[in-house]
Amino acid sequence: MKKTGILSRVRNSKGGVAGLIGITLLPLAVGGVSSLLTSDAMAQFGRMVQPPLSPPAWLFPVAWTMLYVLMGLASWRIFASEPQTTEAADARKVAIGIYVVQLALNFLWSLVFFGAGLYWAALVVLLVMWALIIALVVLARRIDRTASLLLLPYLAWTTFAAYLNIGVAVLN
Repeated sequence: MKKTGILSRVRNSKGGVAGLIGITLLPLAVGGVSSLLTSDAMAQFGRMVQPPLSPPAWLFPVAWTMLYVLMGLASWRIFASEPQTTEAADARKVAIGIYVVQLALNFLWSLVFFGAGLYWAALVVLLVMWALIIALVVLARRIDRTASLLLLPYLAWTTFAAYLNIGVAVLN
């Protein structure tokens, strides 16, 4: 991908500014709906026996908001990329597909963990999501290095979330 200024890239990309905003808002919307459906999640989490290193409940919505924005920006960079080869175009299609599936699993995890209280089943969802995030990071690197880097905090947080999920499943 050729290097251009961010404003030029936004204006000239698919969907322009509206596309950037819409794609960036998508994971925020998914997280918001998930949060509404599991509205007592943080109170519920506070009542659980938690593993060591569990952060305070207020940190989760702050962290997820930042992560959703980073995910949205990364997905926009992938979507707005201009593949120069058939292989690059195929990689972009696969990356977008993986992104959508992992986002759906992200949504599902809250429902399984908080909504249904099925901690071990939630871990399975989380591990599949984690594997897809790794695949997305690797694939994104071939498409847009910055997109790949934007996904790394999400991968790190999901890894930490797996630790918390296991801890809650064992302790509760």
